[in-house]
Amino acid sequence: MSLVAEMLSYRFMVRAFAVGIPVSLCAALLGVSLVLKRYSMIGDGLSHVGFGALALAAALNLAPLSVAVPLVIAAAFLLLRISENGRIKGDAAIAMISGGSLAFGVILVSMTTGMNADVSNYMFGSILSLSSADTVLGAALSAAVLLLFILLYPRIFAVTFDESFAKATGTRAERYNSVIAVLTAVTVVLGMRMMGALLISSLIIFPALTAMRVCRSFRSVTVCAAVLSVLCFVIGLCASYAFELPAGAGIVAVNILAFALCSLAAYIKKH
Repeated sequence: MSLVAEMLSYRFMVRAFAVGIPVSLCAALLGVSLVLKRYSMIGDGLSHVGFGALALAAALNLAPLSVAVPLVIAAAFLLLRISENGRIKGDAAIAMISGGSLAFGVILVSMTTGMNADVSNYMFGSILSLSSADTVLGAALSAAVLLLFILLYPRIFAVTFDESFAKATGTRAERYNSVIAVLTAVTVVLGMRMMGALLISSLIIFPALTAMRVCRSFRSVTVCAAVLSVLCFVIGLCASYAFELPAGAGIVAVNILAFALCSLAAYIKKH
């Protein structure tokens, strides 16, 4: 508790908690649906698109989020259309778009600003450099994502478990798949500042996989993933502060440890 009190005495740590907790919550909730739909790598693909968009914003001297959010949302829609209507499967489409976007971003960076601090922050994450404007915007967008997820929870549940049955009962599955893609795109862009383009997919995947080791129903997995994600974020941030570790890597390390412990517990219970 003394460590937490010391951390909260710094304004940059308060901003880190204010943005990190809701973004972790959003990532975990969406991660359950993405993992069950076998679309878990979309976070990794969209983060690479986000890096390319941020490199474009830097080259054009524009506000990063004003460029990244619409481009990443457009990429999410494109991935859905390719995987649903084209001959290219979802994982191949993600690999193609993410690789191309990352290469485009690296070329732009090398031709304009070079690998400066801002570019490095978006690549590897720098939650401690969040500005007040970033904090307000991040908290507001995270609240909007959470509200939409809660309101549309029954429909998201339906298209996650049995999309064909959902269509047969009159649910417009394409619309709700698009909603999931948009919410994921916004969460990825917000999370890139915190975790970096290389680590944000871990924030989406690990809490869901860990919760699935100990829970069975969709509701219990969703709740467990949300709680685990927030706990791992808080513990990881505290550990990174105490041991002077990179915040993003510390949070992922705690998520990996939680997954290992829950897997061990599930194995012991089974045998």
